[in-house]
Amino acid sequence: MIKHSDLKGITQPQFKLVVDKRLDNMIDSFYKEIPGATHLRDSEKINVGYYKRSVIEIILRLRMKRSIDALTIHYFTKTDPFLAKKWSSYTEDEMLHDKMFAQDLLKLGVTEEEIYSTEPYLSTKLLQGYFYYGLEHEGRPLASLTSSYFIEKMSLKTQSSWMKNVESNLGSGSAKGALAHVEHDIEDDHDTFVWNILMTFVNSESDKEIVLSHLTAIYKLFCSYYRELFSDYFDVDPAANNDLELIV
Repeated sequence: MIKHSDLKGITQPQFKLVVDKRLDNMIDSFYKEIPGATHLRDSEKINVGYYKRSVIEIILRLRMKRSIDALTIHYFTKTDPFLAKKWSSYTEDEMLHDKMFAQDLLKLGVTEEEIYSTEPYLSTKLLQGYFYYGLEHEGRPLASLTSSYFIEKMSLKTQSSWMKNVESNLGSGSAKGALAHVEHDIEDDHDTFVWNILMTFVNSESDKEIVLSHLTAIYKLFCSYYRELFSDYFDVDPAANNDLELIV
């Protein structure tokens, strides 16, 4: 549990407005430009394979992120033990959230063995490599912290509508864990917490530009993932104005 006393308002609120506006624009572009981006949100006939695979990738990413978070804590133990304590609390809170998503898949007939034996997409491996590059070659976890904020905000702005539509299509309980995860993050105000940690690295206009650069790179990898996912489960008929056709 993250204590609200750890939050203490919003650090650099004007820059947060800039970043959040950038994220809103990214979401708009994602829906307009990425094939299948609106599928889970809008479809009245959800491709079950597409949904299952998307949840598997979430679980795999959560597992890999634990290792990154551990390295972030290690970094803070050497630079700021107070931040190490804060990020340890966040990591503890997130540590077993993959189980919430796994319960949704279990209801759809996907076993844990199947989940954890799945090979991650290339975009996922590249994202993890991007985090390690930041730690090893830039010497600080700024890329991974920017990604944490990106994911917290993206989840808040997209997942409720996506998962409610999934439940409407695939039945009650098919996205129960995912919805509970969103509600938990809202209750604990995760996005503000992560933002405040991220802002401990921002002390100049140059630092702000670095955060925005990381945000752009992470968005590109985010889009690459959804293109990979789409290509596995849908074909695009050029004569049908980019309507989705299920691969059978």
